[in-house]
Parts: sequence; C-alpha cells; structure tokens
Amino acid sequence: MDNRSLVQRFIAKPEFGPLVLLILEIAIFWSINPDFLSPLNISNTLAFTVELGLIALAMTLLMTSGEFDLSVGSVFGLSAVVMWTVFNTGLAPLPLAFLIAIGLAMLIGFVNGWFVTRLAIPSFLVTLGMLLIARGSALYITDGFPQRTWNAEDQWLAQLLVGDFYVGGFRVYMSLLWFALFAFLAHYLLTQTKAGNWIQASGGNPNAARARGVNVRRTKVALFMLSSAMAAFAGIISSIRTSAANPNSGTGYELEIIAMVVIGGTVLTGGRGTIIGTVLGIFILRIMRNGIVMVGVPGLAYNIFIGAIILGMMALHSWLERRHNAGT
Repeated sequence: MDNRSLVQRFIAKPEFGPLVLLILEIAIFWSINPDFLSPLNISNTLAFTVELGLIALAMTLLMTSGEFDLSVGSVFGLSAVVMWTVFNTGLAPLPLAFLIAIGLAMLIGFVNGWFVTRLAIPSFLVTLGMLLIARGSALYITDGFPQRTWNAEDQWLAQLLVGDFYVGGFRVYMSLLWFALFAFLAHYLLTQTKAGNWIQASGGNPNAARARGVNVRRTKVALFMLSSAMAAFAGIISSIRTSAANPNSGTGYELEIIAMVVIGGTVLTGGRGTIIGTVLGIFILRIMRNGIVMVGVPGLAYNIFIGAIILGMMALHSWLERRHNAGT
C-alpha cells in the first residue's frame, strides 16, 4: 500500500510527464538513427542547449512569481553587441566590457520590474515594449550588420565561459558547467530558502503574501533583473562560441524559452514552478530540434512539433492536476 502511494505521488508530480516524454523522444530518435546518441552529436546538442537553458532557469523563477519577460531574446542579442563594441573600440578590456554588458542588462530588468510593479502595467506589454527598444538599439549600434569577428582565444574570460575539454569521446563546454551550477542554485533557491517561498507566494496570492510581510514588489523587480542578466550572460557565451555578435541573434527565443518552462510544469499564472521540470523541458525541445534533423524531417517543421508538444503537455498537466485534486 505504501509503495502504491509512493508511485501515485510520483505520477502526480509536474515533472512526471516531461520525464516520460523525454525518455520516449530519445528512444524514438535513437531507434531511427543510432548516430543520435553518438558522442559528437550529444556534445553538439548540449553546447546549443545550455544557452537557452540559462535563460529558462531565470524565466522559471519569474513565471513562478506571476510574471514573464518577452524581452530576453532582444537582451540576448543586445548584450553581446554592447560587450564587443566596447571591447573592439578599445574603450575597455574584455572583463570590464563583460561587466558593462551585464550591468546594462540588469538596468533593463530593473526598468521592466519598475514599470510592472510601480505603474501596474502588465508584464506582457512592458516587456514587449522593451523587446523593441533592445532590438532596435542593437540594430542601431551595428547599423544592422554583425560585429566583425575577433580572436578571443587568448582571453581568459573567453576560456572561463566557453572553454572546452574532453571526457572520453565527449567534448564538454564550460557553458554546460555554468548551466549545471545555475540549475542547482535556482532549484535550491526555489525549494529550500525563504526567498523561494516569497517567489511562490508572490505568484500564488500577492495580497496574502503582502499581508504576511513579503515585499512582492522587490521580489519581482529582483527576478526581472535576474532574467535580463541571465539573458545577457547566455548571449555573451553564444557570441564567444560563434565568434559573432549579431544584432538579430535571439530573435524568437523568448517564446521558445517560455515553452520550455511551461512544458516543464511551471504554472503560467504563477504560484508554482519547478526547476527540475524546466531542465526536462529544455532538453525536450532542444533534443526535438536536433532529432528531427537527424531523422530527415525538414527543419521547417520544428514549430509544428513544438506546438503539438505544448498542447499535449498542457492536456497531461491538466489531467494530472484534476486527479491530484480529486485525491486519486
């Protein structure tokens, strides 16, 4: 009886559906093309996955608080442009240019949070406006062209962010370790700290949270700043890896990131989030993008699969929620 109860509790968890889908996804792609699980393909998939994954971790915390950020894709592109513009023009060494870009991103997040919490404007509208401002700024700075390429191999910061090493046949990028570190910290923050309780309370019932002494405004502003900072960090990592700061990079990322978080089981209306589920959602979508190419499906069909997964996972989450509430 106890074992059955344990199984039921596991099935009721929001991470159960994404875990099953991920396992099925890997099994199907591997059965069609054995090279799908080759060390080279796994290494390449992980290199691309963690860049969006870093943003998704912060977005999970923000969405748990009842808000979301549509400007992360634009901040992803703008921050890399700003860093390399400052560095290439000789205004500052690379480490200082990196801090300037991160600082600018945090300022953008602060502005987003201030408009949402102080002026009571929905985060959809605020961050949509910031999306246009950030993207327009990146295009204006570069005249619409990617920054010239550079050689960052001798920069210690570049090695720290995207350096690589081999474990057997697997090529591991430092960005994967950064992702693992931030995933652990975000999970710990959300589940084991007072701040995590504040985040969930801010999204679940803001009025009750305020009555219990939670500073909802400060919590949400801090999360907007974190979201923008992580978008900047991911954009800078991507620019070093690809040796290009494209003002259009990150276009459309915001919707894919929100999809990762929602597929993972975080409630869109706030109040409940799961970092473990988000990590599963990240791998579901990025493995899907890689897998459909590996098995010969046209890459242009990717959005069809994303839409189907979102609808299917939402139906599954709704069913599990009803069963949980009914006590079955």
